[in-house]
Amino acid sequence: MIELLSPAGNFEKLKAAVLYGADAVYCAGKAFGMRSAADNFTAEEIHEAVKYVHDRGKKLYLTVNTMPHEDEYPALRSFLSEVADAGIDAMIVADLGAMATVKEIIPGMEIHVSTQASVVSSASARAYAALGAKRLVLARELTLEEVRAIRTGLDPAIELEVFVHGSMCVSYSGRCLLANALNGRDGNRGTCTQPCRWNYHLIEEKRPDEPIGIEQSDLGTFIMSSKDLCMIEYIPELIASGATSFKIEGRMKSAYYTAVVTNAYRMAIDAYLADPAGYRFDPAWLTELESVSHRTYGTGFFFAKPMDDPQLVNTCGYLREKAYFSTATEYHKEEAETLRGCGIREVTDGGRLYRFVQRNKVSAGETAELVSPGRIGRAFDVTELYSPDGEAISSTPHPSMIYWARVPFDVKEGDILRAGTARGLDVRPPDQLKKSF
Repeated sequence: MIELLSPAGNFEKLKAAVLYGADAVYCAGKAFGMRSAADNFTAEEIHEAVKYVHDRGKKLYLTVNTMPHEDEYPALRSFLSEVADAGIDAMIVADLGAMATVKEIIPGMEIHVSTQASVVSSASARAYAALGAKRLVLARELTLEEVRAIRTGLDPAIELEVFVHGSMCVSYSGRCLLANALNGRDGNRGTCTQPCRWNYHLIEEKRPDEPIGIEQSDLGTFIMSSKDLCMIEYIPELIASGATSFKIEGRMKSAYYTAVVTNAYRMAIDAYLADPAGYRFDPAWLTELESVSHRTYGTGFFFAKPMDDPQLVNTCGYLREKAYFSTATEYHKEEAETLRGCGIREVTDGGRLYRFVQRNKVSAGETAELVSPGRIGRAFDVTELYSPDGEAISSTPHPSMIYWARVPFDVKEGDILRAGTARGLDVRPPDQLKKSF
């Protein structure tokens, strides 16, 4: 059984992950998770989140993977007591003290050892298993060959998890003191400010006003900024490695990112499991992943050691995602009746009207794509937009506004509208829309 494990930085992202095919999600409380800048979950929300995923046959893992210092243990114990009866499926820990505290306060809790523990051998894996770990999130510095060797040398009952997509850290297994040294923010306690992504210069003592770039290439200096991991083209190789949980990084990314990345890997994994012998990689899956915000993609260290290929970017910043227009929301009968009362037909040859909540502005005349669970984006021309009171509108300029759009495909709640590639079309002005009915 292959598990697809997706990030949940908040409840919206959790719902997106579940809807678009995750078998399990991982999230954090307001403290003790390595992504403290994400929205994260209160203790009460963790209880609600567990119920939500369990009602849909999925699992929830809680990250308690910082390295707590002595004075933080009273708060850690209090937090664990608050979520002890939530029904969490496993806790992801990196620190032996945190692991022991979890086992003390929540006896029987399944333990997953975080990638920050730097498990790089079957000997290390067996040692953690002897302490009660059920799963090991392997260090990201391993090759696929090394993953296979660990699997061979380990009790089959102990599970292995690997990251397959998302941001990579230049520091070994994410253990870094750079942010702490430069601005007092401890990356090992969840407050990394990513100084490895900053631009650096040399300053000559007698010429402080003449900074010199630390040159790596003609394009600039990127001596510490890693490529993003993307293994969508290597699903068979990942499965052959013996790892059974494929993890997507990105609790601080958007709900759109969570949905689209989860969806792409879900399609690829399902296609392989349905017919391993006849499996063919579909380039459309990679195209989907190119639509989200990301740095240059690479394959991490699965095929080469850091000394052979350090996997550093050669450009600064992100490749921006396609605009995330809207999410399909629940059908409101009263609004539909209002539209009909204005002479607007719900169904025409051009498609059906569906209700959306705005994330970014969409205008009549644009080309959009509809993204649905289990399907790549399908393009169509945006020709008709209406407000809930039946007014024909030319765009949706207001954040979170509700509107209706005509779409030529079946739309389900949670489907996503995003920007497409413009094809050119004739769009009627809003004042002419009602006259056509």
